[in-house]
Amino acid sequence: MLKSRNHCVVSHYNKAISTLTREEFKNIFDTHFSDVRNYIYYRSGDQELATDVAQETFMKLWEKQPESLKGSIKALLFKIAGDIFISQLRKRNVAMKYNVKVVEAELSENPFELMKYKELLRNYEQALEKLPDKQRTVFLLSRMDGLKYFEIADNLGVSVKAVEKRMKNALEYLRKAIGR
Repeated sequence: MLKSRNHCVVSHYNKAISTLTREEFKNIFDTHFSDVRNYIYYRSGDQELATDVAQETFMKLWEKQPESLKGSIKALLFKIAGDIFISQLRKRNVAMKYNVKVVEAELSENPFELMKYKELLRNYEQALEKLPDKQRTVFLLSRMDGLKYFEIADNLGVSVKAVEKRMKNALEYLRKAIGR
């Protein structure tokens, strides 16, 4: 049984080599890596995440070895990168929900505090969803990712003043929506 599994891996590897040569892959990588990384960086504002997603995109391209590269290879790479990025966001959301559950467990000793916390969290999430995209992006990059205003401005391609104004408006809206 082990022998047949190894045979499958070897035949898959040989098929991959015949579909896309190392030289062709290197050329695609050299030509499009920075475009893919910049695309994810623009969407996330996180340079490290963008680099990781770009690398994983090219690993997937090599592993999948599309039979034919009809159409734009760049479009295919952006599609793969976008899918990986969404997957990463979902993982972060799961982690964030886990952290909320940990806090709830700590508060479970006092039911009144837990109730207040859940209501505050619900109001916060609803208010965050209603924020305009530009304000929400600045707020999350600052509060969740810990970026400074100049870093956010650089990531989004706007001025620091624009970031300051978006953050000010986001905070005002959230304070009113949450009731504080």
